Amino acid sequence: MKMTLVRAHNPGPYTGEGNNTYLVGGPDGVLIDAGTGDSRHLDDLKAALDDHGARLTSVLVTHGHADHASGAQALAMRWPGVVFRKMPWLEVDGRYAVVWSPLAGGSQVRVGEDTLDVVHTPGHAPDHLAFWHARTRTMFAGDLVTPRGSVFIPASRGGSLADYLASLHGLLAFEPARLLPGHGPAVEDPRALIERYLRHRAQRDAEILAAVRAGHATVESIVNTVYHESVNAPGGAARESVLAHLVKLERDGEVRREPDARRRSGDDAWRPR
Repeated sequence: MKMTLVRAHNPGPYTGEGNNTYLVGGPDGVLIDAGTGDSRHLDDLKAALDDHGARLTSVLVTHGHADHASGAQALAMRWPGVVFRKMPWLEVDGRYAVVWSPLAGGSQVRVGEDTLDVVHTPGHAPDHLAFWHARTRTMFAGDLVTPRGSVFIPASRGGSLADYLASLHGLLAFEPARLLPGHGPAVEDPRALIERYLRHRAQRDAEILAAVRAGHATVESIVNTVYHESVNAPGGAARESVLAHLVKLERDGEVRREPDARRRSGDDAWRPR
């Protein structure tokens, strides 16, 4: 199965050099992720289709975040009749003016004479999917991994650290030879990267639990304690990350949440158990 990287041309603080989209297949081309609709992405995709001798037939979207899904409308206008497929996430799917055909984990997608296995990998987003090409042991990983940092878990917007860790363990079970992520270069040593992620999250759990036990009861206080030396953790991302860990630690029975009506939403106190 031919695979071609087509960059989405949307660099930024959260997207790095910009999103990766991947054209796969033969005469019936399939695009993995939709980008954001930048005209340069559409032109590069046209050139890749010409190189494949292909027509675009479908777009598989890993998840509903805007940098992966919002280009669907521009693609639909450029290539009428294309089928757009993703796992449903009703809260966000209606933001994009295309008709979504539902995908489910455990299903398969035909790509010419090949197939991609659809793998549900929630955590970064509840609808997150990865696509497994068994013959080459390649996983199209979306935002499950990013080689140049850690994956953002937006705890207040559908993210779940517990689900994310389970998805990483599930990814290890495939024993992939290569990961093709939504951002950054291909990962040629998947096990090393995933194990580094797992160690990092375990260390962050320990740091946040220590902060709670030391009397830091709010997310903001914990952010200031845990991230005080970090120059690469924007305030919003750090806050969401701490919240994601606290929710997991609550699920693990290590901390408890104390809602307080006097505080604004999201500013509950957190105490050790």
